[in-house]
Amino acid sequence: MAVERTLSIIKPDATDRNLTGKINSYIEEAGLRIIAQKRIQLTRGQAEAFYGVHKERSFFGELVDFMISGPVVPQILEGENAIAKYREVMGATNPANADDGTIRKDFAIDVQSNSVHGSDAPETAAVEIAFFFSETEITG
Repeated sequence: MAVERTLSIIKPDATDRNLTGKINSYIEEAGLRIIAQKRIQLTRGQAEAFYGVHKERSFFGELVDFMISGPVVPQILEGENAIAKYREVMGATNPANADDGTIRKDFAIDVQSNSVHGSDAPETAAVEIAFFFSETEITG
């Protein structure tokens, strides 16, 4: 197995409920290391750029509005098979379909306010990590 890096974002619904530490415990208990982390407020332009792949979808405007509604916590996670492992820890996008003991099952409000984002592939992870972090901010 290869050591990988993936991006995690703790979303506004979770930061609003002060769940960053609890979510981090799920990440660390899964054997992933948090090698970079910061709390930021996205601008509309940043959110539109980050989620640009969804620009033509009906939910794009609502997604952008949600992601700028409060602070977010982007993180870089590192570990064996980090992308797949984190997606497993997150749970299904719809918390109603998420497995027990996953972040979304335990903390998400609904499909949009689902507490966390995670990269879905190595190529996506590289682009998403570079969107939020410079090399000097990565301490792994």
